[in-house]
Amino acid sequence: MDKLRKKLFEIIFEADTFTGKAFDISLLLIILLSTVVVILESVNSINHLLYNEFKIIEWTVTILFSIEYLLRIYSLRKPSGYVFSFFGIVDLLAILPSYLGLFLVGTHSLLIIRTLRLLRIFRIFKISRYLDEGKFLIRAIYASRIKISIFLFALITLILIIGTIMYLVEGENYGFTSIPKSIYWAIVTMTTVGYGDITPHTALGQFLSGIVMILGYSIIAVPTGIVGVELANSIRKAQNTQVCPNCTKEGHDTDAVYCKYCGAKLNES
Repeated sequence: MDKLRKKLFEIIFEADTFTGKAFDISLLLIILLSTVVVILESVNSINHLLYNEFKIIEWTVTILFSIEYLLRIYSLRKPSGYVFSFFGIVDLLAILPSYLGLFLVGTHSLLIIRTLRLLRIFRIFKISRYLDEGKFLIRAIYASRIKISIFLFALITLILIIGTIMYLVEGENYGFTSIPKSIYWAIVTMTTVGYGDITPHTALGQFLSGIVMILGYSIIAVPTGIVGVELANSIRKAQNTQVCPNCTKEGHDTDAVYCKYCGAKLNES
């Protein structure tokens, strides 16, 4: 039994084996198929034409995901670590709506059922656990969170100042009826969106507008550079794909023998 559990763990949680990769790719295709079905179901003409086919696909996918969910729990030494994790909750949300729809019947519950079925879109989140590049990006964003927070604080301060100045320069006659309205203009202009619903008319206002536009282009590059540096560092310190069979945490060093989160042995060979 332990041998079977270990084999299932390697197939379901490990991504560096042939069977593990085949499992991940198969699951990715099923998730994408399910997501496409959920989207197409919202188009009444398509749903009316392919209603029975959509039902068959939906229940096939639901059963497959239910089996996968149970196998994940069975293959772990400590299932609660997975069940209450982010991906464990997402996996549960991916299958619950279809089953809940069987019990919520009646005219008054139709709207509730329709809303619950839309939760199946959560299956798309299951993709992220199989994309190593996405994990690098998440680590990079997390590592640069303090720098980005400081940058955003400085940006908000700058926008407040620019909005206030434009309110004083242009005034209510040219659409800058309040400081919040002027701040809205500053955000639209600095992000280079430029809706054009509010425009400066005075020479000084237009001059300041040009400075804000140029400033906007240079500011856009700042968070890109911050995350880019951390992304390069994350890739350079690439960690293995081994998953702890006890707590299901990843991110261990390449030469790790024990889990750095719970202390369990990573590979019981």
